[in-house]
Amino acid sequence: MAGLASARELRREGHDVTVLEQNADVGGQWLYDPRSDGADDPLGAAETVKVHGSLYASLRAISARENMGFTDFHFAPKDGRDGRRFPGHREVQLYLRDFCDAFGLMEAVRLNTRVLRVAMAVAPTRKWTVRSVHEGTEEEEVFDAVVVANGHYSQPRLPSIQGMEAWRGRQMHSHSYRVPEPFRGDVVVVVGCGASGKDIAMEVRGVAKEVHLVAKSMEEVTPGLAKVLAKHSANLHLQLHVERLCEDGLVVFGGGGSGVLADTIIYCTGYNYSFPFLHTAGAVTVDDNRVGPLFEHVFPPSLAPSLSFVGIPIKVFAPRFFEAQAKWGAQVLSGRRTLPPEQEMMRSVEEYYRAREIAGVPKKYTHDVCLSETMPTVRTTNLADSLKRGIDYASYLKKEHLSVTYILDRLIFIQRL
Repeated sequence: MAGLASARELRREGHDVTVLEQNADVGGQWLYDPRSDGADDPLGAAETVKVHGSLYASLRAISARENMGFTDFHFAPKDGRDGRRFPGHREVQLYLRDFCDAFGLMEAVRLNTRVLRVAMAVAPTRKWTVRSVHEGTEEEEVFDAVVVANGHYSQPRLPSIQGMEAWRGRQMHSHSYRVPEPFRGDVVVVVGCGASGKDIAMEVRGVAKEVHLVAKSMEEVTPGLAKVLAKHSANLHLQLHVERLCEDGLVVFGGGGSGVLADTIIYCTGYNYSFPFLHTAGAVTVDDNRVGPLFEHVFPPSLAPSLSFVGIPIKVFAPRFFEAQAKWGAQVLSGRRTLPPEQEMMRSVEEYYRAREIAGVPKKYTHDVCLSETMPTVRTTNLADSLKRGIDYASYLKKEHLSVTYILDRLIFIQRL
C-alpha cells in the first residue's frame, strides 16, 4: 500500500516514475505466496530471506474495509468477490490491483525485477545509482531520487533463548507458516502472543495434539483471549515466557519452571527492518529496529530530499497514513513543499528519540507511532508542521520534474485473530 501510494503521488506531481517490483504482480505482502523458506531456512535466519511473502493461507484483514481504502479510491465490495467487512488477503490484493489499473500505474511497474544495490552516484551530483536484475539480466541506471518502501514484514526477528541451537525438534518463524496440516498430531509451542501468534495457535489447535501459546506476561492476556483459552482448554494452553530449551525436546517455561516435551516451536516474534540493497555510507542505519535518523520517519536529514522512506511506521491506518507521507515526499521533490535545514531536521529527530527514552519506550518501538500518546510533553515537529516549514529546494533541484525510482519489493500487511 505504501508503495502504490508513493507511485501515484509521484506521478501526480509530474515525476517520471519507475517502480521496481520483485514479484510477478503488485500487492507486496498481500500477494500470497504458497512457497516458504521452510525447507532450507525455517527460522529465516539468513541475512536476506529467499521468499519475501509472509502471509498464511487463512489470513484476513484486521481492519474493516472502510478503513483500508485510499482517500479517493474506496475499498468497496465487488460482485463475485469476497464482500466480507474483514476480507481475506486475496481480496486486498485484488483491490490494490484495481487501484493500479484505475490510476494507470502498471505502465510504470517493472515486475519480476529485484533490486540489488542502491548507492549515491559519484559526487558532486546527488543522484542515485540503482542496480537491478530481471530474469537473470542485470541493469544499472541513474535516478534523481529514490523512495524506499520495501516494507518490513519479511525478515524474521528471532528471540534469544538458552538452548535454541541444540534443541532437537522443529523450529520455525511464522514467516514460513502457511497452513496447519504439517503439524497434525504434534505438540506445538507458539512463542508470541501478538496477532499472528494468536491466529496461528488457534488454527494449529484444530489439528495438533496440544498447543502452548507463550505470552511475555499476563498483561498480554486480554479478556477476549481469556475466553478463547477457556473455550478450548482441552488442547490450548497459556504459558509465560520460555526460560530455556533442552536437547531432549523439553521446553521449560517461566513462572514456575513447568515444561512440556514439544515437537515444534513456531516463533511469532515479529520482523526486522532490512535494506540489504541500500548503501548510504552510514547515513542511514538500522539499530535494534530503529531506522535512522529519519525526519518524521521519512527523510534522512543528510540525504534529503533525494532519498526518502514511505511505510516505516507501524500501527497506523494504512494506506491513508502512507498516502500522506507519499504526498509530502512527492511535493518536496517537485518544489511545492520545502524541508527545514538539515541541522533542524536532525535536532527534531534527536528530540523525538529523547522523548521516547524518557517515556521508557524501547528503541525497537521507535516507529510504533501509537506509543506517542503515552509520551511526556516534549515538543517535536509533526507531519502537518513539516509541510509548512523549511527551505526552498527548487533552486537546488534545478528542474521542475525529476526521474524517480520507487523500490516496491513488498507492502505492509495486517493480521487478524
